[in-house]
Amino acid sequence: MMKACSVPVPGRAMVLAAGMGVRMRPLTDAIPKPLVRVCGKALIDHVLDRLAATGVETAVVNVHHLADLMERHLAGRKAPHIVISDERAELLDTGGGVIKALPYLGVAPFFHINSDSIWIDGVRPNLIRLAEAFDVARMDGLLLLAAASSSIGYAGRGDFAMAADGPLRRRGEREVVPFVYAGAAILAPALFAESPRGRFSLNLLFDRAIATGRLHGLRLEGTWMHVGTLEAIGAAEAAIAGADDRGQEDREWTKGAVPRTEERNCDTVDDPAARLA
Repeated sequence: MMKACSVPVPGRAMVLAAGMGVRMRPLTDAIPKPLVRVCGKALIDHVLDRLAATGVETAVVNVHHLADLMERHLAGRKAPHIVISDERAELLDTGGGVIKALPYLGVAPFFHINSDSIWIDGVRPNLIRLAEAFDVARMDGLLLLAAASSSIGYAGRGDFAMAADGPLRRRGEREVVPFVYAGAAILAPALFAESPRGRFSLNLLFDRAIATGRLHGLRLEGTWMHVGTLEAIGAAEAAIAGADDRGQEDREWTKGAVPRTEERNCDTVDDPAARLA
């Protein structure tokens, strides 16, 4: 059960699920990347289940690549309520996709999350922590940031440096910075004021907010997994399986029993066909 939040949690979320998944070919020739399975569950269901547990009532999901498969899969969900933002005619990128979906998202701040963004929470759920830390008076966006050095499947030089009180700056061309964007945020509709129309990257608006000191970060507690390639899936499953085992041992020690080895909730899978949702 999700732990209580001391402030209201956004009731709506934007889930980005329209990309082509090029780096996961050949799997994504047959299915959209959000339907690739990790630990027996489609990537997008990891995200939607987390949103539902947090209290999100409506998730707007954009679709483009193999959109019919996405819609059929999502039709079976009971929570959160799914609204489709259809980009079949034109893939609008991370910024244009949100602009198209804004009429469904309302006038309040909303969760914004990549459909392949998965992590293992620490003591408290990170989406709850985001909701508690977001301050619309000071922020147009609050990004969940993972430590680049300890993230699973990430080998880059980081995305952002963060000041002690939260404001972000971009990594310089030759710089290494501590944090990578974990693909989850709370965004205010004000971030999208006077935005371009059509296809554009959300990074354009992030940079504008950085210039005014209104893009902040919150460090993720737990372990973030960058599931961008076929190889990264196995690493993510191993991390989740390890967390499952540790959690089982903790529960058994609490009960006074000696921990035992049981079947894992998440076994690694070598056959690519088993990744198909």
